Order: sequence, then C-alpha cells, then structure tokens
Amino acid sequence: MGKVKARVAEMRLKDLDRVLEIEKLCYPTPWSKQSFLTELVQNEYAHYIVCQVEGKLVGYAGMWVILDEAHVTNVAVHPDYRGKGLGRLLMNELIERAKSRGARKMTLEVRKSNTVAQGLYSSLGFEARGIRKGYYSDTHEDAIIMWKDDLGPVDQRRVDEIRWA
Repeated sequence: MGKVKARVAEMRLKDLDRVLEIEKLCYPTPWSKQSFLTELVQNEYAHYIVCQVEGKLVGYAGMWVILDEAHVTNVAVHPDYRGKGLGRLLMNELIERAKSRGARKMTLEVRKSNTVAQGLYSSLGFEARGIRKGYYSDTHEDAIIMWKDDLGPVDQRRVDEIRWA
C-alpha cells in the first residue's frame, strides 16, 4: 500500500457525521456526537483536525494543550486508508500544532494490544512510561502511557501554514 496525497484541516461541525462513522469503525466504544460537540464548541484546550484524501474525510485526531503539555485524545484513520502514512501525518500535524500553541512535550494513552499504534508513536519519539490498569472501560484493557519530552523548536513557516489551513 503506497502513500496518498492528503490534506489536513481544522475539524469543523460539518465534519462530525463522517468523523462519527470513522469513530464507530475504529473503536469498540465510540465517542458520541455530543462528546465531539463539547470538544469543538466548549473546550478551550481542545484542538481537532481532519485528514482528507481526494476531498473525502478519512481520518481525524485531537488533543488538549494545557500550558506546555499536549495530551492526544484520539487518532483514527478509516480502515480502508490505513497503511498509507495518514496516522503519521495526523500525529506530525498534532505535534506541529501543539508546538505552535506553546507545548513542549506530549503524552497519550494507547491500548496495550494496539502494537501498530505503539510502533508509530515510538517511531515519532514517544517512550512508554507507565501503565494505566483497566483504563479502557469497554474491555478493562490496560493503557500504556507514552511521552515525547521534547517536541523540538517551533518552525515559524509551519505556524504560518497552520494559521491559514
């Protein structure tokens, strides 16, 4: 499976129906529409993006940025579009956007069984630092806590690109 040309943009309310379709395909206990609405409309710390291929929304990711830390809340790519570098694209975009908002480090939780995602995060410089026992309420599966301690310097050109995306 080769890479595809993709575009990343801020998540908008009009994206929610497609986001929810992907959410249901990717997670055993998907977030509700209300959860996404709350994140987009009421949570001042939340930042969400979508990934489009040929105009079709095929993935999304989100994070909270609080002071100098970013916390990844979710990353999902439609099953038909996996293995094409879109998860990496979304994560790299979150990292750039976190840096542009003052974050210096980033954390996330990942299911212990999700070795593909763990490999992606490790390749991006995240390190496993702990376990949250029974973290996932649907299966009581443990979560691995991963951290990236240094997001690197802010690339002002990327900040300018992000402002206009």
